[in-house]
Amino acid sequence: MKKHTIENEFLKITVKETGAELCSILNKENHKEYIWQANPEIWGSHAPNLFPVIGVLQNGKYHFENKEYEMPKHGFIRHNENIRLKEKSENQLVFELLYSDETLKMYPFKFDFKIAFTLNKKSLEVNHHIINLDEKPIYFSLGGHPALNIQLFENEKIEDYSLVFDQEMDLSTYLLNDQGLVTSRTKGILDNEHQIRLTEDIFNKDALIFKNIKSKKVDLVSAKCGKILSVKYEDFKNLGIWAKPGAPYVCIEPWLGIADIEGTDQNLTNKEGIIELTTADEFNAGYTISIE
Repeated sequence: MKKHTIENEFLKITVKETGAELCSILNKENHKEYIWQANPEIWGSHAPNLFPVIGVLQNGKYHFENKEYEMPKHGFIRHNENIRLKEKSENQLVFELLYSDETLKMYPFKFDFKIAFTLNKKSLEVNHHIINLDEKPIYFSLGGHPALNIQLFENEKIEDYSLVFDQEMDLSTYLLNDQGLVTSRTKGILDNEHQIRLTEDIFNKDALIFKNIKSKKVDLVSAKCGKILSVKYEDFKNLGIWAKPGAPYVCIEPWLGIADIEGTDQNLTNKEGIIELTTADEFNAGYTISIE
């Protein structure tokens, strides 16, 4: 499996060409690895890229212009072996996937998908760039799924870690049904607060899903060792937080879009959070992971 690496005096990052998947952020100062190393017995991914859908589609299908299409959960960028390294410089890796006969079977739009990983001191900037190459508008969702290691230091437990937002909020998660569709039912998580304590069972009912979240920055904090890292996601409306229950990582997931809503008509153009990009137009969105 082909991998590409860049580094500066603080960090060394590695990205797999398959799926353009970030698989390592190594802190050169303390020699700690901040990306989950994809233990297949727990969860076999590092940081999938989500495009052109987020989460599940009802029955794995959607409709566009009276035709039915099938697409896997989170779209077709993750695990995709046709993505190629487009550019490499001292501080940046850029990967690209162009539409093909294979993608057109699942997604009837002509597009250019690029994702850039840029090192800037102790920060990694992840930027998505979508170009509409079609003669009609294209419709898509977009998101990140980086799995960040917790229990980095000796004798730490999951309960030692918290997610601390940059402001106090009332925050409720939208609950999923048995098919992974988003329901209208919610559960309160924060009441004019800014901190979510991680626990063994916090993800027993799947991800925490926050729509239109006011905060655009969250810190991963250890009670014993202080702030570990932060994620800024100013370009993203929604945020998902997830891990396999009890696993020593947490996924902080900036999303533009959301899984299908319970009762959806499955029409792509009506999908909640879908982005419409007109002919020859371009779209950019990025998030940043900063290491303390």
